[in-house]
Amino acid sequence: MLPPALPASVGSDAVAVPASYGFRVLARLPRSGCVFADPDRWWWIVPAGSDHELSWPYPAHYAPGAHVPENPGRRMIHCPEGSSPYTPPIPLYLVVCQLTGTAPAWT
Repeated sequence: MLPPALPASVGSDAVAVPASYGFRVLARLPRSGCVFADPDRWWWIVPAGSDHELSWPYPAHYAPGAHVPENPGRRMIHCPEGSSPYTPPIPLYLVVCQLTGTAPAWT
């Protein structure tokens, strides 16, 4: 799934949002890692454990182990400029909360 030049050194999970949110999320993030898209969802690669003490709001979907269901139409639409495949999870979380009208919640 990830390009060989972008190793996921701390493991990887994925956060998906409906495709209708995709461009808005991408535009609001200061930095994005690898982003995959299909007609239904956009998937951001985040470091493993990015759900620790975070409650990702509906309709976001958190996929441990970056287990993204197979879809023949999925492709990488954003490759990071640096050497890390990750999107920082806290800014992503806050943007998703903002777009869904959900107050951020963590312990």
